[in-house]
Amino acid sequence: MKLHDLHTSPSKKRRKVRGRGDGSGLGGTSGKGHKGQKARSGCTIRPFFEGGQIPFFRRLPKRGFNNPTRKAFNLINVDQLEKAFAAGDVVDDALLHKKGLIAKTTQGLKILGNGEIKKSITVKANKFSASAKSKIEAAGGKCELI
Repeated sequence: MKLHDLHTSPSKKRRKVRGRGDGSGLGGTSGKGHKGQKARSGCTIRPFFEGGQIPFFRRLPKRGFNNPTRKAFNLINVDQLEKAFAAGDVVDDALLHKKGLIAKTTQGLKILGNGEIKKSITVKANKFSASAKSKIEAAGGKCELI
């Protein structure tokens, strides 16, 4: 026998045998203590159980309302259009995404009227505020609803 022939033998630790008399060390109550919820078979207590007092998530107040059918829009102001585009450009959500002005093209696009615009551009969007529409058309541009 040489050193490279040696290997560890598998563990021979015995499984705990419960409930087979006091001599086994785990007889009587089978290591579960005396009575109570945790001594019963099939006991599972949910996470963050606080012993029967009102749980933390129920103590917190409910606030607001989350509308499941809410439609989200990417918002762009006319002053951003003035800075990012030249006169005669056709602006849509794909071009705005390409220029890095909006993150996602899956949401709708709404044009808001903050700032001034002097270039005539064609804007294709899902919604326009009244002030944005009047400013774009006053500058000689067009507003097209998608």
